[in-house]
Amino acid sequence: MTKALAGQSAIVAAGAKNLGGLVSVGLAQRGANVLVHYNSASTEPDADKTVAAVEDAGVRAVKFQADLTVPANVERMFDTALTAFGSVDVAVNTVGKVLRKPITETTEAEYDSMFDINAKAAYFFLKEAGRRLADNGRVVTVLTALLAAFTDGYSTYAGAKSPVEHFTRAAAKEFASRGISVNNVAPGPMDTPFFYGQETPERVEFHKSQALGGRLTDITDIAPLIEFLVTDGKWITGQTIFANGGYTTR
Repeated sequence: MTKALAGQSAIVAAGAKNLGGLVSVGLAQRGANVLVHYNSASTEPDADKTVAAVEDAGVRAVKFQADLTVPANVERMFDTALTAFGSVDVAVNTVGKVLRKPITETTEAEYDSMFDINAKAAYFFLKEAGRRLADNGRVVTVLTALLAAFTDGYSTYAGAKSPVEHFTRAAAKEFASRGISVNNVAPGPMDTPFFYGQETPERVEFHKSQALGGRLTDITDIAPLIEFLVTDGKWITGQTIFANGGYTTR
């Protein structure tokens, strides 16, 4: 693997496990120092394993725990990376929370939590990236293929992810004078615990049937696309790229 990010540094929000963990290690293998963010104390063992894997790639790693729905914590995260590495060149946000529930049964607390995690945290992540990234930096946010779906149940999940497309387009224009690209990746339903808790076995099989090869999206389908966007894909900006095996399109 080429060291396209040699001498650079990255922040990966929710970078301890699943897709975020794979992205953290992939960026390290391309030469970047990595700040590995995680939220809950229960994820700390995963964060430790990912930090060890990043360091095994021959680069530096920092572990950072915080609730990123609090903007001050997003600022602290960038401060921590800048103190540790001197600069930040790549910022990848894989933070997300999923809920499948009818609108008529959704509580205000659930609505607020979904929008805080999926929209508010993403907005202030973009804000700090715009303020703190080095010139010619790269920003990628993970959204969902449900943005192009006409379906029930996911009103607060897809609904809270959809504003991020608009945030990204504005950021791409606003940061362009500094050569910073800003993009989204929209995976299909991913074969991770994040997905299975919301679905019945029958619906899981239906989701599989809608994609290429009759399977769910794997994290190994998505991580290389993120790596491309932060390396050779520098001429792409302001886009939401659907990578879901044909599960949805628009």
